[in-house]
Amino acid sequence: MSVTVDQIKSKLEENLEASDVIVTDISGGCGQSFEITQVISKQFAGKSLLQKHRLVYDALKDFSVHALTVKKCLTPPE
Repeated sequence: MSVTVDQIKSKLEENLEASDVIVTDISGGCGQSFEITQVISKQFAGKSLLQKHRLVYDALKDFSVHALTVKKCLTPPE
């Protein structure tokens, strides 16, 4: 089952209480490779870059995605 940009975005908004989520399907439409350009969440406060990325990956663990690139994980003040 392929995953959509909207599903990824909704899951991040729901699990991380995220805002300003920017997701792009870079798989050519097969739903297996995504780039998350930006996610803003209060849950990232005080976390290292690795911890922020783990929160993103954990939020999406129910999806079968082959490749995921995460660029910016920011807190609202950033």
